[in-house]
Amino acid sequence: MVERVIAACDGAAKGNPGPAGWAFVVADGNGTPQRWAAGPLGRNTNNVGELTALQRLLEATDPAVPLEVRLDSTYTRDAVTKWLHGWKRNGWKTAAGKPVANQELIQRIDALLTGRDVEFVYVPAHQVDGDPLNAIADKAASDAARTQQAAAGTAPDLPVPDPAPATPARRAPAKRTTPAATTSTGGGTGRTLAAKFPGRCPCGRAYAKGETITKVGTSWGHPDCA
Repeated sequence: MVERVIAACDGAAKGNPGPAGWAFVVADGNGTPQRWAAGPLGRNTNNVGELTALQRLLEATDPAVPLEVRLDSTYTRDAVTKWLHGWKRNGWKTAAGKPVANQELIQRIDALLTGRDVEFVYVPAHQVDGDPLNAIADKAASDAARTQQAAAGTAPDLPVPDPAPATPARRAPAKRTTPAATTSTGGGTGRTLAAKFPGRCPCGRAYAKGETITKVGTSWGHPDCA
């Protein structure tokens, strides 16, 4: 039985569109990196980088060997696993009748996937405990986009991923309190409220529900009595 190869691919664009690059890393069946490659794409989009990375990976691996592809691009995954058949059926038009973006790249990938055993696995990007192969591919693609230089190597000279940013601890939401009465402005010396219930001022006179009241000593009463 032929052992499945595990790989990851990623693209990058500094500005989207902006200086772009692609990269892939190929591991053995246990996920141990064996080799990697990356390249520049001039000024381009992130999606072009992602698709080009997948294309280059498929070209660089044996079509007779089962392949697991790890990637953090849902666009690339869905383009080749969900949307591709519909696009072909519709003459490479979207459901809205518009030409499919990046059509030539997707067509080349479609041809490279024909007759192959390929499984796509989505992995979140930039996670503290994320997929190590994805982190290597991300770093290599980012470097290629930044330097616009091609690079490749084997296990001893793998790109070293940048540390993933730690997720800041979430603060507990502030409690919302409902005041006993609606605050309003009035002529009293302190805060005034619209009384929710009728009551009696310390002066002995009553006040009605909705009447403006304020603190009078330790009780509530007419603003004039404050």
